[in-house]
Amino acid sequence: MEFEMVAKTLYGLEEILARELTELGANDIQIGRRMVSFTGGKALLYRANFHCRTALRILKPIATFKAANPDEVYEQVKTIDWSQYIASKKTFAIDTVVNSEKFTHSKFVAYRVKDAIVDWFEANDMRRPSVSVTNPDVQLHVHISHNEVSISLDSSGESLHKRGYRLEDGEAPLNEVLAAGMIMKTGWHGESNFIDPMCGSGTLLIEAVLIALNIAPGVFRQQYAFEKWSDFDADLFETISSDDAYEREFKFKAFGSDISQKAVSITKANVKNAGLSKYVETKVCAVQDLTKVPASGILVTNPPYGERLNPRDLMQIYAALGERLKHAFEGYSAWVISSNVEAMEQIGLRPSEKHRLINGDITCEYRHYAIFAGKRKEFVTETNEKKKLVKVLSQPASV
Repeated sequence: MEFEMVAKTLYGLEEILARELTELGANDIQIGRRMVSFTGGKALLYRANFHCRTALRILKPIATFKAANPDEVYEQVKTIDWSQYIASKKTFAIDTVVNSEKFTHSKFVAYRVKDAIVDWFEANDMRRPSVSVTNPDVQLHVHISHNEVSISLDSSGESLHKRGYRLEDGEAPLNEVLAAGMIMKTGWHGESNFIDPMCGSGTLLIEAVLIALNIAPGVFRQQYAFEKWSDFDADLFETISSDDAYEREFKFKAFGSDISQKAVSITKANVKNAGLSKYVETKVCAVQDLTKVPASGILVTNPPYGERLNPRDLMQIYAALGERLKHAFEGYSAWVISSNVEAMEQIGLRPSEKHRLINGDITCEYRHYAIFAGKRKEFVTETNEKKKLVKVLSQPASV
């Protein structure tokens, strides 16, 4: 039986998530802001949690309605038959996201939803479930946009960006979902070397290798919220989570470097914990000292922005990155994310693409630089000629 689901994601990654869900067999896909709705069965719910690299959580809506204030939310929630979702002896927790001028306190909304659920059980002469903020049996998600309210079962529990391979974080760690989305935006699937010259705690390197090997991000996960649901099918989930038929060979390597010895040590520990040491090489090296790099590949990096990390030589770091891109990375496809537009200009290259992404609460630009050998005019002409040839070859032959 198919039912509606909603996958939450980060701003700018919606289309990538929709593509992931399509490949998993989802139906009725609709792209929204920081979310993708779709339909499917229980197996798809399990697969989406286990396989999606750019999903933060997978929700199963159980009610939608309009409300102008918390009391109206209470009345609507009390009309739901909660015995279908929460057993009397079980525990539950409520996560609330509010984007509305009518509702100013998300915690108060959560209290009113909790009151409505408890009062429903008491009104039906049933033992009331308990609230537990740590490891609840049922996790509920309440989302309010203006006066539209949706109540959902959260099938994921802890956010899916918390893969489980990190032993230690760096000073400003990159969200794993954002890292995977950045890599997937490049179109890379492991057909070349991968380089991050400011690797921090190694998130981009690890996500890149997982993508190259086509290893599901869920392999490190200890538990999902749906495993506590009354209709959980353990055999079905075991079949899904143990299927490695889609994994593939990675013939290249990921190379990471950082000026910080501590950062490189953290990267090595995280890579080892993920079981990927065979595919990753690291070294302590400032970006300006990078001289010997593989002949070709893709570079993706997350330099300091001057916000969470604010080195005194920030502008010089970006200038050094630009200088190295021009002279050491010919033939590469380079991608850089930053919120500091002024610093990005120090790279001194014209980006061929710009994308808006959000890192935490920081709005960033994600820029693509095609590092060509020779003159730019010759490179552009050659690229355009290749595009024309591809277009001609793709046209159906006339009879």
